Amino acid sequence: MRKNLRIILLILLVSIAMIACKKKKEPINDNIIQDFDVTKAPTPTQIATPEPTIEPIDTHENEVKSNLTGLWIPIENANKRPYAIQFSNFKTVRNQWGIGQADIVYEALVEGGITRLLAIGENFTGDRIGSVRSSRHYFASFADEYDAIYIHYGKTKYAVSKLKNLGLDNLDGETGIGTTVFYRDKSMKAPHNAFTSLDRILAGIKQKGYETDHKDKFEPHYSFYDEDRDLDNGITCNKVSIKYPNNKPYFDYNPENKHYLRYQFGEAHKDSNTGQQLAFKNIIVQFVKEWNIDKNGYQTMDIEDAQGSGYYISNGKKIDITWKKNEKKKWMRYYDSTGVELTINPGKTYIAIFPNNSIKDVIIE
Repeated sequence: MRKNLRIILLILLVSIAMIACKKKKEPINDNIIQDFDVTKAPTPTQIATPEPTIEPIDTHENEVKSNLTGLWIPIENANKRPYAIQFSNFKTVRNQWGIGQADIVYEALVEGGITRLLAIGENFTGDRIGSVRSSRHYFASFADEYDAIYIHYGKTKYAVSKLKNLGLDNLDGETGIGTTVFYRDKSMKAPHNAFTSLDRILAGIKQKGYETDHKDKFEPHYSFYDEDRDLDNGITCNKVSIKYPNNKPYFDYNPENKHYLRYQFGEAHKDSNTGQQLAFKNIIVQFVKEWNIDKNGYQTMDIEDAQGSGYYISNGKKIDITWKKNEKKKWMRYYDSTGVELTINPGKTYIAIFPNNSIKDVIIE
């Protein structure tokens, strides 16, 4: 029995030894680098190239270019007559209400060395536009160049004749239409407290039965470049001072947005409705023969069938120009130094009507 047990133990020990030897013949080496089969490698994910961003092309569908600014406006406004509003420029109302909406602003002397402003525009809105003052006959003539509806509160005897001779549609605060079109701000001192609004203007036009569209034969006042353009051969004009005796306006050029900012009475000229300073793309200085028409100091000027010189200023440069006007034909044009009709940049325009015997008082810097 014991002999058999010994034999079994011996066999078991031999078996264990053989298994151990077999394991030693197949050692595991963690440092072995296995061969890599490239045919079985995963295909790397491709990085998609982003499509280039394409800015949408503005086709200006249902838009046309404005006769007053050369900028795009709704097509339904294409043939609309503008409004020409006679603004006071007295010191107490020097930051007028609504004037910032004008596309074109004229400035000219009236009696006493003060100026008055004529604001021509297609987009006047709101309940407070003014203060509105009385007409002078040459402002009526400027309004007529645009086939505008002229809005004023009163008039001189010279303006009475001019309005009649021109047949100019107008809304006058001193006529039966006055209370329809105008209101007085009783917190302010007369006569600088007359105001109007878009709704009141429209009511006055309806009551008078005026046409609101241009006639078929209407010719626009200006030629505009398709895009903004710098003036060739112009001289530098970073500031222009126009020395009207009372308000002494000047304009500083802002090269960032290529506009001229207006100042008068020693401060920024702002629209009191918005608080924004008046800014213009174009400045035209039109030199005219001007003189006192009577002992009251009322002014008159040679613009009925006349011509003269001037400056055109835009994008930091100034060039010399000439002008011609035939009042009976409602026709007025500007020309460059070669006699070619002037083309101007799209945007708002300021026009100074200035005596031609004081050209030195327009200073270009």
